Amino acid sequence: MLEGIVRESIGKKGTKALRRDGYLIANIYGKGLENINAAFKENEYIRAVRNKETLAFPVKVGDKEISVVVQSYESHPLTGRLLHVDLMIAQPGVLAHYMVPVEAVGESIGVKNKGLVNIAKRRLRVNARIEDLPKAIVIDVTNMDVGDSKLIRELATTDNVRFTDADRVSVLSIIKAK
Repeated sequence: MLEGIVRESIGKKGTKALRRDGYLIANIYGKGLENINAAFKENEYIRAVRNKETLAFPVKVGDKEISVVVQSYESHPLTGRLLHVDLMIAQPGVLAHYMVPVEAVGESIGVKNKGLVNIAKRRLRVNARIEDLPKAIVIDVTNMDVGDSKLIRELATTDNVRFTDADRVSVLSIIKAK
């Protein structure tokens, strides 16, 4: 389980001191709950996010153990180092917006004809409860040829998960290799 500390000061001076010590600044929030200003060791946070099994993962801040989902993050434009992360508390039974990763499976006809699978939207925004949330949106590309694409409206949905992006947006396509 990822363990962090509650930040006492949220000013610029305190933030710089934490970053210098190897901490990642985090804001933890939820519907109807009070925000928690926290900090995690940067390497431990990256390891926890890479090894998680589902979208939600447990963290311990102070004396509270909560399940959170990564909503957004900010990285340094030159070094790529993480600067800040927003974590939303995964509250059971509460409808919320989540970013779910897109996964292409199968070997398409277009790839056999020297094409490439181009994933235009790596993550799709959905409105759902945490217990109904899929780990990934899986798209089968076996019957797709060069020039074919999948739009959001062509994806299979369940009753409890609703896409909030426009239905005319292309998620992935098979393009001609250069």
